[in-house]
Amino acid sequence: MIASVVYTLLFLVFGLAVVRFLLPRHRPLNRIWLGLCFGLLGEMWFPAIGAFFFRFDAGAHVFGAAVMLAITILCWFLRDRRDPAPWNEEESRLLRQVLIIGIPLTILGGYLQYTHVMRVGTAGDWRVGQSTYGDLPMHMSFITGLVGKKFPADYPFFPGARLSYPFLTDTLSSTFVLLGSSLQAAIIVPGTLMMALCYMGVMVLGRELTAGKKTALLVACLFFFNGGLGFLYDFDLAGGTWAAEKDLTFFGKIGQTVSGWFSTVGERISHIMTGYYKTPTNQPDPNNLRWSNVICDLMIPQRTLLGGWCMVIPCFYLLFSEFRARTRDPENRGRGIVLLGIWAGALPLIHTHSFLALALASVGCLCYDLIHGDPGAMTVRRSRWQILRPYLIYGAIAVALALPQLICFTFGQTFQESNHSFLVFQFNWVNNPSGQGMRDLYLWFYIKNIGLPFLALIAALFDRNPRNRRIFAMALPIILAAEFIRFQPNEYDNIKLFYLAWLLCCLIVADWCSRLWKRLEGMGGRRFLAVLAAVVTFLSAGLTIARECVSDYQAFSREAVEAGEYVKDRTPRDAVFVTGTQHLNPVVAIAGRTVVCGPDLWLYWHGFDTTERQSELRAFYEDPEGHPEVPEKYGAEYVYLSSYERNSYDVDLEGMDKVGVKIFENDEAAIYRLYAGMEDAG
Repeated sequence: MIASVVYTLLFLVFGLAVVRFLLPRHRPLNRIWLGLCFGLLGEMWFPAIGAFFFRFDAGAHVFGAAVMLAITILCWFLRDRRDPAPWNEEESRLLRQVLIIGIPLTILGGYLQYTHVMRVGTAGDWRVGQSTYGDLPMHMSFITGLVGKKFPADYPFFPGARLSYPFLTDTLSSTFVLLGSSLQAAIIVPGTLMMALCYMGVMVLGRELTAGKKTALLVACLFFFNGGLGFLYDFDLAGGTWAAEKDLTFFGKIGQTVSGWFSTVGERISHIMTGYYKTPTNQPDPNNLRWSNVICDLMIPQRTLLGGWCMVIPCFYLLFSEFRARTRDPENRGRGIVLLGIWAGALPLIHTHSFLALALASVGCLCYDLIHGDPGAMTVRRSRWQILRPYLIYGAIAVALALPQLICFTFGQTFQESNHSFLVFQFNWVNNPSGQGMRDLYLWFYIKNIGLPFLALIAALFDRNPRNRRIFAMALPIILAAEFIRFQPNEYDNIKLFYLAWLLCCLIVADWCSRLWKRLEGMGGRRFLAVLAAVVTFLSAGLTIARECVSDYQAFSREAVEAGEYVKDRTPRDAVFVTGTQHLNPVVAIAGRTVVCGPDLWLYWHGFDTTERQSELRAFYEDPEGHPEVPEKYGAEYVYLSSYERNSYDVDLEGMDKVGVKIFENDEAAIYRLYAGMEDAG
């Protein structure tokens, strides 16, 4: 654990130095945040680059550290020699705001990471939360399975197919595993750090792009405590019925009604707190509530998204600051634009949706600047070519770095030959499932899912505020793309685009609310209206977060963990296993070994047709002597036989004993080493 923390701190220090050398005139807290994010970017990328030449092992990590050191030295030679921007009262104010919001949110994030990432239970089992039950084992398979592999690697649960899923956030945790951390710590520590940087980044954006002194707080609340009006469905008609007993007095009837109301409301809250996805922000059926809370349902379970947001928010900041302020900082000489281009070009293998959102936002920003002229100009107006040229430099760098990733990885998944297609025209996202017709009226769908902030956004767009209109020009292309194109078979995944557009919109909403608050000064009931608006805006999110804090599910029993640990400790790292297609598979998730075929829960949405492999697995388990070609085809030397395989197939146990030797057994699982594999090894 100590080695992994020291290695990460090394990159963070280098990142701070790089930003200090290149962007000294940016505010101190902005530089600190940018530097920490850039350090993590280097830790994601440079050891991975080394793995293309060596393997993802100690040598690749020495290479990665050397590259980061070399870049830091290069930035020192190319440094901006001006004095750094000093600390002032605005920095103290933002620091206080970060302490008020960012620290509690980080504590919440760390707690959810701890409870949701294979927490060891009292019985020795591994437990998760509601939101991590489905996807976390997939990320664990990447984290454990990529250690020691040469890149590009195959899917650990679909050998023969190149891993096209963005994997660099997971290799950050692989670094921790390689350097001695437990699997849980390898996920929790960098995950909590990335969440903290996301919180701080949103507040930095709020400070830089809104006019109010406290709007950074509101931006963070609007984005991270999102929820909508879903709570209305949970408490609809929750008042109970009027007591009708004739022998009760009037006050007795009132008392019984109040008692019934409390009882009913208590039952509704209990339903939210104990049901599986019954929260006010996530009820696809029957209420069409899809605006999931970003902390509970996105940042905690979707690790690539978390890494992507940690990296794309700095890109949004640089896009704002460098293009808005060039006429006021002519001595900058484009360092920020070059840094933005490099940062943007590194995004596809971290999170493709974040790269796409940034590209669309950049196009919107460029169009606005070309139409409306020089943003932030004070005295000198620039020609359209002078406005366009820095965008071209930024775009050329980003495209040059991103294109190899897109061609070699992303497009390979996007255009996978399968029984379903990517990139399909589909209007109105999940409100129009599979293009079969809208479930809710168009505007009502967004009003009930986003709530009062959506109405505030519409009102804000009527203001003639150039800064806010420029921000919306960045958000609009993302919204249009997500609203008209389905980018993956899972139509819900477009939310990863919508939320980055919504982050930009939160800046507009917070600024408008701040100005509205000032205009209402002196009006009686202003604070009452603010409290009422806060309850309506944040109640759904509060209930959702409370539910996630108490959610608790078993992922792996003690016996399953024991089997996974045995595989990790007693079989070669490149071993291939025949297993069932369960998503809670200790062979691939805990041990990091390759299995013939994983679950459709993941593979279907990645564009793979698993029909043939599933048929082969069934044939082998039910007649292992008659189908020796199945393990031979995939180079499998081991067979995993657990309660899942016994329940899914009519397993021929006698035949299994004839094709392999049992090397492990407990109450949950048995592991066989195939005789054919032993002969090949001999």
